[in-house]
Amino acid sequence: MVAPNAATASGGPAPEGAARGAMSRRTEGAIRDVLDGRPGGRARFLLFAGPAVTASIAYMDPGNFATNIQAGARYGYGLLWVVLLANLTAMLFQALSAKLGIVTGKNLAEHCRDATTRPVRLALWGISEVAAMATDLAEFLGGAIGLSLLTGMPLMAGMAITAVVTYAILLLEHEGFRPLEIAIGAMVGTIGLCYAVELLVAPVAWGAAAKGLVTPRIPDAQALTIAVGIIGATVMPHALFLHSGLTQGRGNPRTEADRRLLVRYSNREVVVALLLAGLVNMAMVIMAAAAFHVGHSEVAEIGEAYRTLTPLLGPAAGAAFLVSLLASGISSSVVGTLAGQLVMQGFTGWRIPLLVRRLVTMLPAFVVVAIGVNPTQALVLSQVVLSLALPVPMVALVVFTRRRSVMGPFANGPLTQAAALAGAAVVLGLNMVLLAAAFGVPVPGLE
Repeated sequence: MVAPNAATASGGPAPEGAARGAMSRRTEGAIRDVLDGRPGGRARFLLFAGPAVTASIAYMDPGNFATNIQAGARYGYGLLWVVLLANLTAMLFQALSAKLGIVTGKNLAEHCRDATTRPVRLALWGISEVAAMATDLAEFLGGAIGLSLLTGMPLMAGMAITAVVTYAILLLEHEGFRPLEIAIGAMVGTIGLCYAVELLVAPVAWGAAAKGLVTPRIPDAQALTIAVGIIGATVMPHALFLHSGLTQGRGNPRTEADRRLLVRYSNREVVVALLLAGLVNMAMVIMAAAAFHVGHSEVAEIGEAYRTLTPLLGPAAGAAFLVSLLASGISSSVVGTLAGQLVMQGFTGWRIPLLVRRLVTMLPAFVVVAIGVNPTQALVLSQVVLSLALPVPMVALVVFTRRRSVMGPFANGPLTQAAALAGAAVVLGLNMVLLAAAFGVPVPGLE
């Protein structure tokens, strides 16, 4: 078993800032007290909360808005089962990622670096960087679209403001992991509250929604593209890499019992955080289905959805939609930057300043806007790119977490391994079907 990396012992991907910050030090001390058997109070679960909440923002990013709006508007409640399937798969793989970091003290990218030859390592890094750029494309466009709809400013100006606000939040990292986790948690709560408002004002057909949740069906090739986009927007490559980095060394586990307790608390947090994220995604589809499917099924863009939503459901619905989009774009951009930094450092050993990292990964988003690509279509396609990159971290997690040489007594049991293999197979299968449909190969079962 590998000893925890001292550089990341604070539980985050920013070693030079993690040593500072009274709040973070107090949290680490309180976690250590619990691990040592001293009482932690009724709120001790909150001491361990943070990594899964941070990773969960990846499941509520602007790419989710784009794919979920299209799913609800075009197919009503019919693709809700895809959201449920994606969320259950995400729970399993985020739990595996967190366990890998807790048990080994190394993150997923570091394991990939150590276990592969240089050509394979560079190929995996390249795929992961493409996924990071696709992630940034969705996040920056989401924040910019929200600002543009709110103020009327040009999309390019909205992207610049989103970049500045994102970087300002990232500076919280200098105070350690806890302030940044709290800031992201507050934005997660804001998104959830906004969609609670949406469901209160939307005329939801709850019976049809329940049927769509448990009835697997893909009506046509366009629905397949949206379904794969939902999976790419829900189970995200950078979140799988990031979660292992957020947990590696957190609490400085010294014994097997320490690690076992940390894994137990981590699994609880994963279930709670991703359950909330899944409910938000379902609420997005349900809202779009209730508001647009009958009479406005052509709604496919975020801006069009906002302009149509306000006269249909009232100003409260429109305002909640914009606030949630802004919170989503800004918070997910922060998380995407952290993940990109961790991936680069894990695969290559390089660590570059966050500002440089921020500039590099957001460049494609500015290029897309500058050449006039439809923003919402770019969001949906970015999620498909993410889904195509997703097998890399998924397969890596399945391989590493089953090896007793890596995980010791924490290696996956038969049921966990079977579920992980099934989840990876479903994603790989959908990707192959999507590629076949894209190249005009007949796909049995598509109506």
